[in-house]
Amino acid sequence: MTPTDDFTSPSRLTRAAYGAFMAAVRKIDDEASWAPTGCTGWAARDLVFHCLTDAQRALNALHTPTDAAPDRDAVDYWTDWRQQDAAGGERAAHERRFARTVAGTYPHFGELRELYLETATAVVHAADHTDPGLSVATQGHVLSAGDLLRTLAVEATIHHLDLGGSLTGLPGPSPEGLAEVRRTLDGLLGRPVPLPWDDAHYARAATGRAALTPAERTALGRDADRLPLLG
Repeated sequence: MTPTDDFTSPSRLTRAAYGAFMAAVRKIDDEASWAPTGCTGWAARDLVFHCLTDAQRALNALHTPTDAAPDRDAVDYWTDWRQQDAAGGERAAHERRFARTVAGTYPHFGELRELYLETATAVVHAADHTDPGLSVATQGHVLSAGDLLRTLAVEATIHHLDLGGSLTGLPGPSPEGLAEVRRTLDGLLGRPVPLPWDDAHYARAATGRAALTPAERTALGRDADRLPLLG
């Protein structure tokens, strides 16, 4: 495992990343909720539903401590997801179908939007009142609560970028969230990325949302074939 930086506390990071994403979600009306996103097969409403389930998972984890020692940190937590996607993408395909099906059952996007905002607000509150050193269980692993919060901020920030794919005029991701995405990707890569990418482009390129140019492949060398680092 890699040591966790503390340049931004986990609770502050969660508040920043979730707060920025919530501000964007508030701007989406029913018509805009059908716009495509950077996630293959998902409209904005599907993506918001996916983020709702992630917030619900966060609440369950933060309120269910365990005596077990952490077996993942905020960086290597993501290695399982990359391995599953490389094995055929069955998990991702299942999640796409599930999100599209359930999100489509809401007659009006406003209902889903408000449920997400209420749940995300509860996550931020829980983050402020949870010992970051507490061990919690999620997705078949044990993390410290602080590392769990960092993974939540990374996912919220990447999906925030996804929303901006076709919806213009939305507030952007938080600088704190983007910095945490970079830290995580550098950790997965094993070194700082050797390219002058800004945080947003790095996030898109390293997650398979932006294709690499020949020059970028040359700069990355063998590491180019390791992308995407996470889905």
